[in-house]
Amino acid sequence: MDNHFKFTNTVIGLPLFFVLFLWFVFWLEIRFDFDFVENGIYPREFSGLQGILFSPFIHGDIEHLYNNSIPLVILLAALQFFYAKQSVKVIGFGILISGIITWVIGRGNYHIGASGLVYVLVSFIFFKGIQIKYYRLVALSLAVIVIYGGLVWYAFPSPETSGDKKISWEGHLAGLITGFTLSLIYKTPEYKKLIKYDWEKPDYNADEDKFMKRFDANGNFVNLPLPEITEEVATYYSSDFPVDYKIVLNEKNEPKPES
Repeated sequence: MDNHFKFTNTVIGLPLFFVLFLWFVFWLEIRFDFDFVENGIYPREFSGLQGILFSPFIHGDIEHLYNNSIPLVILLAALQFFYAKQSVKVIGFGILISGIITWVIGRGNYHIGASGLVYVLVSFIFFKGIQIKYYRLVALSLAVIVIYGGLVWYAFPSPETSGDKKISWEGHLAGLITGFTLSLIYKTPEYKKLIKYDWEKPDYNADEDKFMKRFDANGNFVNLPLPEITEEVATYYSSDFPVDYKIVLNEKNEPKPES
């Protein structure tokens, strides 16, 4: 069994806590009629810098929050399971760096929502798995790109991202750039497939394998040649000392009855 990755409570606890906190912030906004939108990122304005930290926790409506919640649960769980040592740094610096990039390149509107972090996670998990080339992580990268590959179209300006319901493609693009950058910065151990069989060893020699000897050059199963039987010459112990033999009659050693 592959023991490079271990399941812990944080694999479930981290994504649930993070997403529940997003819903708690949204509940506060609805319950007490707060408006946290102005705490989002407002590009190239000093007051808009606060949004670098606050914007991932602010959402415009319940649909916006719902669309971010499911990907966050899945991606944060995958991050914590496969990249446990890097997960906190990826989340923290992912929010920080992607927020700064959004502040620099964004349009003159408030940018809110955790979608930037979603793009950070998608980008990091995909590129990191490809870089490591470990079969489990490559499989994870392919799964992520199959499920969330369509998100890349929302990272560039288009009529859909610039319509009446504006989407922060700048925040998405910043997330992709940040995730790729973090995948280059954070190193992971060199994962190796566990060796279970002799033929997986680097010094394996098929000519010495008893099982492989059962097959000929064309891959056909053949019987091994019978071992040669050699006659062994019996040897006896001999001695230079004389040996005296006494012949004993085959009679019972019992006294004869008196007549």
